[in-house]
Amino acid sequence: MSAFKEERLMQVLLAPQISEKATYIADKNEQVVFRVASDATKPEVKAAVELLFKVEVKAVQVSNVKGKEKRFGKMMGRRKGWKKAYVCLKPGQEINFAAGE
Repeated sequence: MSAFKEERLMQVLLAPQISEKATYIADKNEQVVFRVASDATKPEVKAAVELLFKVEVKAVQVSNVKGKEKRFGKMMGRRKGWKKAYVCLKPGQEINFAAGE
């Protein structure tokens, strides 16, 4: 199954995305939301989650989040954009971040 290098998979997932929307989605759809590397692909995200958390992944959806425009005095700046991945787990699987696996 390991078509990807393990070093690459360790760099794909950056952090879990903890927000009100992410918590709602986790409860309702058995999905977990991650912030991922901006050049990551769906198969890479799937392989990384399965490797790191020892769970089975059913599907992955990704979305690009545009950076917000911010003001610094008179100058307008822009935050960097990033990529978010919605990972759908197979029934009966769960990732518990609070337990510190």
